[in-house]
Formats: sequence, structure tokens, C-alpha cells
Amino acid sequence: MHTKTMEGLVGASTNVNLLNTPMRVFKEARRRGDTATMERAMEYAGDFSERAEKYQVKANEGMKEEAEEAREKEKLEREKAIEKRREEKEKLEDTVAESKDTKADTVEGSEDTAKPVTVKEPVIYTKTGGVSQGEQSSNISVSV
Repeated sequence: MHTKTMEGLVGASTNVNLLNTPMRVFKEARRRGDTATMERAMEYAGDFSERAEKYQVKANEGMKEEAEEAREKEKLEREKAIEKRREEKEKLEDTVAESKDTKADTVEGSEDTAKPVTVKEPVIYTKTGGVSQGEQSSNISVSV
């Protein structure tokens, strides 16, 4: 918390509390009908009230200054974050550009390592587990 704000709040609170005493004296003097004491008590009450208002103004100024400082700090933090993102983006773009420039590893095979691939016809098994040699044709009819 800003020093000016704390001073204003404490001063205003103290003077409002001090205002209670002359107000109590004023009420007792009014009950007795002592106008001189009532006037003195109101002078004290007015002084404490004015001081409390001055401290309240000081507290408000302190809070405004504190809010302005917080806004500026937040703005600086945002700018730092934006700059950091830019740097990260540039690094990423450099990395991508470097990976495009370098050739990818390739695998080359020789005839010695290549094995011929044979394609077999589909096989149909019988109930006993043997391979059926004959051609089977299947007719599918759909009636509507």
C-alpha cells in the first residue's frame, strides 16, 4: 500500500474517533443548557472534522497514484510478455528455416538386400482344416 494512502486513512480514522469526545461534551452541555461549553465543543468538533476531510483527500490522492503506478506496471509487464513471444516466434522460425535447409536422411537399398515379394491367391479352408482347391463362385440375389 502506498505511504500517502496509509497516512490518509489512519489520519482520517483517528480524527473521526477524536470527533466523538467533543460531540459527547456538546450533548451534555446542551442537556445542562451551557451554551458557552456547547460552542467550544462545536469548535473542537469542527477542527477534527476538517482534519478528517483533509486526510480523506490525501488518502484519495494516494489511491489514485497507486492505481496509476499499478497500470503502468501492468503495461510494462504486457510489453515484456509481447517481446518475449516475439523472440520465441523468431527462434521457432529460425529453427524451421534451418530444418528446411538441411537435407533429410534417406535410406537407399541395394539389390542384394531387396527380397522379391510374391502375391498369393486367397485360400479357402474346409471344415476339416484342409485347403479347398476348387473355384467357388457365390451368387448374391437381393429382392425388393
